[in-house]
Amino acid sequence: MIAIIDYGAGNLQSVKKALDYLGCESVVTADKEVIESASHIILPGVGSFGDAMDSIRSRGLEEIIKNAASGEKKFLGICLGLQLLFEESEESPGVKGLGIFKGSIVKIPENLGLKVPHMGWNSVNIKQNFGIFEGIKDESYFYFVHSFYLKDAESDIVAGTADYGVNIQCAVQKGKVSATQFHPEKSGKIGLELLKNFVAEV
Repeated sequence: MIAIIDYGAGNLQSVKKALDYLGCESVVTADKEVIESASHIILPGVGSFGDAMDSIRSRGLEEIIKNAASGEKKFLGICLGLQLLFEESEESPGVKGLGIFKGSIVKIPENLGLKVPHMGWNSVNIKQNFGIFEGIKDESYFYFVHSFYLKDAESDIVAGTADYGVNIQCAVQKGKVSATQFHPEKSGKIGLELLKNFVAEV
């Protein structure tokens, strides 16, 4: 069973609908016991880094999520759910993230002649053609909506990058733990393929 973590923010129903389409049992939940018993866990997210971490902490979910992303279970962060796995973000100075990985979450520069937020379809340079990217062609297009992005992550966890005036590290993967800056649940057929890879063992 797949637990979609509900911490009061996030694109929860569209993720669940995508999983329903794939025929996978899932539940949107903030129940610690349900999350702990799930075989697969998804951390979605929209909104600000600081508000999300405040909500996670106020609901007593921080340690549950850290345990879920420890590498023992299949775990997928989506959009802000990727950023929260890191230590901090320029968006919310002084707010500690989950600290699962090391890297910087920074603002997309507004002096590049490109619109911020970065919104729409963008090709992804796939660095790891296994795990969530198994069988997915390099330079496939996924759907993005974000103003902050990951840079300077450790090279061995970077699974995909995108160019939007700057090099965006848009997917990470280490063992059973993965995350994407883009929204697979909004990325049509190719996004469903990625989710199918994630839920392959359900």
